[in-house]
Amino acid sequence: MKVAILTLGCKTNQAESFHWEAFLGREGHRIVELEERPDICIINTCTVTAKADYQSRQLIQRALRNKARVIVTGCYAELRGDEIRKLDDTIRVVKNSDKQNIGALISSGTLTRTLALPVYPRQRPIVKVQDGCDFSCSYCAITMARGRSRSVLPEEVISEVRSYEAAGYGEIVLTGIHLGLYGLDLVPRLSLSGLLKKLLHATHKVRFRLSSLEIKEVNEEILDLLSDRRLCRHLHLSIQSGDDTVLSLMRRRYRREDLIAGLGSLVKRQPDCGLGADIIAGFPGEGEEEFRNTRELLEAFPFSYIHAFPYSRRPGTEASSYPGQVSDEVKKRRAEVLRAIGETKRTGFIQRQSSSGKTLEVIVEQKERNGFTATSDNYIKVFLDTSAYDGPLREGMLIFARLTGHHNGRALGMPINSGELLNK
Repeated sequence: MKVAILTLGCKTNQAESFHWEAFLGREGHRIVELEERPDICIINTCTVTAKADYQSRQLIQRALRNKARVIVTGCYAELRGDEIRKLDDTIRVVKNSDKQNIGALISSGTLTRTLALPVYPRQRPIVKVQDGCDFSCSYCAITMARGRSRSVLPEEVISEVRSYEAAGYGEIVLTGIHLGLYGLDLVPRLSLSGLLKKLLHATHKVRFRLSSLEIKEVNEEILDLLSDRRLCRHLHLSIQSGDDTVLSLMRRRYRREDLIAGLGSLVKRQPDCGLGADIIAGFPGEGEEEFRNTRELLEAFPFSYIHAFPYSRRPGTEASSYPGQVSDEVKKRRAEVLRAIGETKRTGFIQRQSSSGKTLEVIVEQKERNGFTATSDNYIKVFLDTSAYDGPLREGMLIFARLTGHHNGRALGMPINSGELLNK
């Protein structure tokens, strides 16, 4: 049977979708694109913004036009199942709590975390280690859609990671809805740093990259572990605002002084760390002074990129009924200002790394004319010029590369010859 799997949203959704792809492929089904007229289309939706809702509906309607049997799951399906059924009463809506049973709707096998698929659709597999969130930020619908925090048992994570390492992958991305809560629900209790220590001990060559964390979750143990070559010097921080009034309205669990102290400690300990930030522009109650505080915080620290989004009013959330809603025009303008700061920061980070001729560990990702694209441990995209390189090189390989310059938003680098290759 031909099956298409369409995914919107976060890395957690991507990890879930790959498990279905692996399972169905192992069961003998053919995974295809929507344009290949599948018999069944599974759509893993997102509801983080109004735009994500719209994109989810678009995908559903495209699948219906292709005459596929449609199964819809994910956060939009969890919260707006009735809306989806109105599009077509043949659609099967699967709640997030039943996602693990999606494979059984198509095949008779049992979905497991031990994969037998020979090729992951990218060079850096994503492993879901946690789901849900115990907090209720006033703007966020994801807690309603995902429920409380639930951690994957460490032995299951280790088993999956080992299967990727055995298959030759060089990097694993660990993800969750609120990754920093990992292990707090387990008995005996564990932590994210504890999981990392177990993974480093249980594997040999593969390196690990973390998805989003909050500033208070970047504790001393995480900072210590960042000194290990096999934990990527790259942190993506869910900051959202640099103003105390707005942070309080958002019901975030830190204040501006926490951001300043945490960022200062991080930069001092790991000055070459790739540092990303999520920011919401135009949250209700954000005036020009509050926006200026956020802008000044971002300008004060060496972020390497910024993801800035206009505030999106989500039905059922506390912030949707707040007074002081900001106009779409102002939200858009503020987001553009923050993105411009982010672009300047990104360019400056690449230039600083390149001009000093840094030697970085990179994972080779895609063949290009006269070379390869790669990603460094501190999250710089690098073009590797292989014209003067005589060593072995392939996609998925971890190597050292010396940066030689930059062009069109990415660094240029030369692979270091065979004596310094990290793996064959």
